Formats: sequence, structure tokens, C-alpha cells
Amino acid sequence: MDEEQQRPEPGAPGPLAGFTVGVTAARRADELGALLQRRGAAVLHAPALRIVPLADDGDLLAATKEIIDQAPDVAVATTAIGFRGWIEAADGWGFGEQLLDRLRRVELLARGPKVKGAVRAAGLTEQWSPSSESMAEVLDRLLEEGVEGRRIAVQLHGEPLPGFVESLRAAGAEVLPVPVYRWMPPEDLGPVDRLLDAVVSRSIDAITFTSAPAAASLLSRAETRGLRGELLAALGHDVVPACVGPVTALPLQAHGVDTVQPERFRLGPLVQLLCRELPGRARALPVAGHRVEIRGHAVLVDGALKPVPPAGMSLLRALSRRPGWVVARAELLRALPGAGRDEHAVETAMARLRTALGTPKLIQTVVKRGYRLALDPAADAKYADV
Repeated sequence: MDEEQQRPEPGAPGPLAGFTVGVTAARRADELGALLQRRGAAVLHAPALRIVPLADDGDLLAATKEIIDQAPDVAVATTAIGFRGWIEAADGWGFGEQLLDRLRRVELLARGPKVKGAVRAAGLTEQWSPSSESMAEVLDRLLEEGVEGRRIAVQLHGEPLPGFVESLRAAGAEVLPVPVYRWMPPEDLGPVDRLLDAVVSRSIDAITFTSAPAAASLLSRAETRGLRGELLAALGHDVVPACVGPVTALPLQAHGVDTVQPERFRLGPLVQLLCRELPGRARALPVAGHRVEIRGHAVLVDGALKPVPPAGMSLLRALSRRPGWVVARAELLRALPGAGRDEHAVETAMARLRTALGTPKLIQTVVKRGYRLALDPAADAKYADV
């Protein structure tokens, strides 16, 4: 499904309408949120990290001075934003021209086209860039060339580079890490805690990660709050963990969480992946002559979006687990969050649910027994053993 196919017709709900997606990104969060919202999603943003400004980072200053004092043989640029920030920070310290002069004399490798653009914008020329945008391919090239005794500067980018630095050192290289920005926990933990609560309570449908430190930070906060087990259970079954690429997914995979990832490690393909993944998981049923698709916080009735209150969604999910079968009021009461023991709460929530759906005959009242979805007769056999 390409970009244009995912854009809804005017007035039609988008592919993510009725779903809520969590965004953990610290940078480019507005861009990712806008892409999701244009496709109909409700977005819950909670930056799991903050970025220390480059000019405030003493480690970067020290690495910059070391490169100027003793030029490396090779420099590896890994991200466009990091490379631009490094040059800007060096300018601010008064070392900009000296750094550029050094980088003009080394073998400069750029991980992908965006990095290549940043390198050229600085007046430099890369010697090589992999078509795959993969650090593994960069590593293969360096090892094939031979790195023993060579000095290699590697621009880090806030994420682990699994095996990259270790492999170079094992092959005899001297590696100089260049930490272009530093991740720190957010100053305000309130949004992160609200996002964690939303994941654990299954009130969001997917959560996106665009950096490994963000995933690690969320896991760390869950551990601090005693929620790690509940977080992992939610991500393992009900909330889709969507990562922009395999490096980003590493902290989650280390805890046994399977993630979904786009083939191209970009925000656009990440959103396109969710546009396929979430509707594909939604329950669609033929009910009373209508097509009913149950999404996260809303229902599509014959393609029309019907927002439903949380209590109503709980009732509808309970009914959909046994479509066409009568579900007792007592069982529906247990499905209502915080409803207590009064079965009148079921009647009140059911009345609001029917109003929200706009088609009262979708749900039938069975006197003295409970309620049932009015599953179409032709579908009864299919769902009889659900």
C-alpha cells in the first residue's frame, strides 16, 4: 500500500481512524505525529528522552579537539542531523574550519543519502556510501580494506552500534567515538508515565519507537514503577510495538518482545506499516445487514466512523468475542472498568453504546438473559464455535 493509497477520500475515515498510537520520539515527533493524524489516528505523545544540546557536551568537544590534533585515517558519518550538529557545534567553539580541513584529508564514509547530503552541504565529499544505508555494509567494507593500525573516527548517534566498534577494534583498528548528541531521561516524567499506563491498560493500539534509547528508557521507567512485566505482556499481545528499524528494536527484543519494522528505515514507511498492521488486526463482523469493524476507540459501521466511549467499547468487545451468542449482564458487568456490582451500569453503558453506533438493531436485548450481537444468519455457522 503506497502513500497515495493510504490517503482517504474526502470525508472518508483514514486507515488509522479509530486507533490510538503512542509516539516516544524526542526529535521529529511533530513530523511523525502529523503523518499519523493525517491518516486518522489519535496520537499520544510522550518523549521518552531528551537530547543534550551539542554545544554543552564536553565529550564531543574533547573528541573534536583530538581529531584536529591528530587526523584519523577514516571518518564514518552515520546521521545527517548528527553530522550537521557536529559541524555547527565546532563552529560555535571556534574550531569549525580546522575540523573541516581535517575531514577533507581523510577517507570519509557516509551511511546513506541523507548523511551524504549533510556531508556535501558542509563542503566535503564522501569517498563512499552504501546503497543499503546499513552500518553492517560499512563495517564489511572497512574490514575488507583492512583496518589494522588505522585510526577510525565513528560519529555515534545516540543509539548502540552493535558489534561495529568492537569488530573494528578486534581487527586492529584504533577507534575514536564521536558522541554527537547525548540522550538523557526526560525532565518531566508525567507524559511517559501516562503513556506507560495507557500501554498497560491497553487503551492505545500501537506504540512507535524511532531510537533504541527511547525503547530502553521506557523499559527502565517501567522497571522503576514496578510495571515491566505488565508492559512486556501488553507489547507481547495487545499493543503493537512498531520500530523504525532493527537497531531501534534491540532493547525490546532483548526482553523477548517481537516488533514490527518497515523494510525502509524511515518515518513514512513506519506509518505505512501501521496503516496495514492495525486495520488487519481489527475485528470485522456482518451484523444486522451491516459491516461492523471494531477498532481501538471507535467502530466503523459500513465504513462510517462511530466514536464510542470506553465503557461501550468494553461491552462491544465482550459481545464480539462470542458473536451471535447471548452474553449475560453479569459477564458484561465484569467487562466494564470500575463498574462495581450494579448491573444497571450495564444498561446505562449499553444505551450509550447504541446511541454512539447510530444503528440500534446491531445489538439485541434478550429479556432476562443479556445481550447479543445480531450476527447475520449466513454467518452463524462460521462463528458458532468462537
